[in-house]
Amino acid sequence: MTHPLLPNITEIAEPIAQELNLEIVNLGFLAHKNPPVLRVDIRNLSGDTSLDDCEKMSRLLEETLDTNNIIPSAYVLEISSPGIGENLSSEREFISFKGFPVIVETNTEYKKRTQWAGNLQGRDEKAIHINCKGKMVAIPREIVKQVKLENKE
Repeated sequence: MTHPLLPNITEIAEPIAQELNLEIVNLGFLAHKNPPVLRVDIRNLSGDTSLDDCEKMSRLLEETLDTNNIIPSAYVLEISSPGIGENLSSEREFISFKGFPVIVETNTEYKKRTQWAGNLQGRDEKAIHINCKGKMVAIPREIVKQVKLENKE
């Protein structure tokens, strides 16, 4: 379930990110923590995401949220870049990690499975495409819970 403050926070955060040439990859509000935690994962659109990118985003977002009193109580703001092993979500990630081993989890059973492992081939409007031991599988996007890079350590 999405927290009711997220649409307002997203509306404020998106223009700040764009101004800094950043993309918001994930945004979550962990209300069960004390104090609550607002976590924003960002990516630099023109290169590696730096600590400076995180600091600038943090400073501008915190100032704007506090000025507009969007979050009515004390909170912790965490700005970071998504690391390897995180869920793939953007078109850029699906292109960048083509051929990499991934795990696709589904919300409901598809062909008697809820988890698929294979090499990422891409995605389109309808499906996530992976190569499972030489067999191409198209998993319908509407049932995909997450696509995660497989950690082969």
